Amino acid sequence: MSLPEYTKAQLALRNGQDKPEIWCAYQGLIYDVTVSKLWRNGKHYEHWAGQDLTEEMNTAPHTEHVFDKFKAIGKLI
Repeated sequence: MSLPEYTKAQLALRNGQDKPEIWCAYQGLIYDVTVSKLWRNGKHYEHWAGQDLTEEMNTAPHTEHVFDKFKAIGKLI
């Protein structure tokens, strides 16, 4: 199954403020984190939704396996 592609501008709208969806990208995939209580209002500690979090994972207290809990819904182009 191929995933739909989204631009950075489209991802930015899914920040928990502009649209009801809360999305984050990591290593080229976009994840829907809307159901997570940790992402309420589009913010998770010092991280904001609607962005590519690949580089920010280096400073996170958890591994990239945190994204295993969420469904990949698209590809970042």
